[in-house]
Amino acid sequence: MNVLFMMERRPNAGSIQAVASYVRAAGQMGHSFALFGRPDPAYPDVACSTDLRSFDHVVVVVESGLHWLDGLRAPRVLADVPRRRRVVVDADGMYGPRVCVDGYDRNHQNEDERAKWMASLDALADRVLQPRITGPTDGAEAFPFYGYDPYRVHRRTRSAQFDVLHVGHNWWRWRDVSTVLLPAFESIRDQVGDIGFVGSWWDALPTWFRSAGLQAAFATDPERLADLRIQVLPAVPYTDVVATMSAARVNVMTQRPLFRRLRLLTSKYFEIFTADTIPLVLLDRDHAAQVYGPAGADLALGDAVADKLLDALGQPEKYGELVGQVREHLEEHHTYRHRVQQLTALLGGWEGAP
Repeated sequence: MNVLFMMERRPNAGSIQAVASYVRAAGQMGHSFALFGRPDPAYPDVACSTDLRSFDHVVVVVESGLHWLDGLRAPRVLADVPRRRRVVVDADGMYGPRVCVDGYDRNHQNEDERAKWMASLDALADRVLQPRITGPTDGAEAFPFYGYDPYRVHRRTRSAQFDVLHVGHNWWRWRDVSTVLLPAFESIRDQVGDIGFVGSWWDALPTWFRSAGLQAAFATDPERLADLRIQVLPAVPYTDVVATMSAARVNVMTQRPLFRRLRLLTSKYFEIFTADTIPLVLLDRDHAAQVYGPAGADLALGDAVADKLLDALGQPEKYGELVGQVREHLEEHHTYRHRVQQLTALLGGWEGAP
């Protein structure tokens, strides 16, 4: 099967890591997957194409905005690709009812915005997928779009540079970081070595955020980070994410509250387990076990975050065994070979439906 992904192309954000893994796994399995657009050295391992008509199906990955479809792209998709051959992956939980978590994180500011999103996605395809394992979808279908790529498993060649890293942009993260992670760091700071935050907007706000009504999404306190001697480092391209994670003994993964509420998966769920590190995840224990298997529950940060960090740093062999068990579970259930099989079966079944 020939499948073309369309998405906003960003080398250091979004789902580009997943698409690269789909392209590789599909090629190994006799399929041809590609990314819409011209070849670009920023995506060295991704086949690219602009020939919409040469593909059996188009998968439109929607993250945050639809501005990248403006101009000629949307009309071309609608004109060149029959509706039955299009599917949308709603990566940010925009398709469905308005959800607001504790008056903080939300998928839509109001019902008018929600209605516009629903209409836009309905115009693209009859079928909308959301990246989750199970659960109610309110019109969208659960499909675990992201996966584990054992091809990318990294082995550190020198001593870890950091004791703890957080790799990810400051996008609806500050509430959990400021109320959960930073108090834990404060209580054990003298017992932990270097700590780093890698990503955009931790020490500077984007110039355009006020006009977008997203003040809460980018809230931060650079002085507090500096007081805790936390090094803030710029975002890295997707090709360097796993190696960057491997520079730390422990990596902490956070998810924006909306995603935790909706149990949406992201690339980070899986790529953190390809790094040579101990992943600790800010997820509920039952959700961690659902994704990672029984061992995953023991890698959830829980309520005693400071104790968990010290335990992981002090007992690397114990946690290394847990990580190994999770990797075995991911290889059995969540590789991109599994995802290619699931996606091609889904697309083929839809094409044949009346």
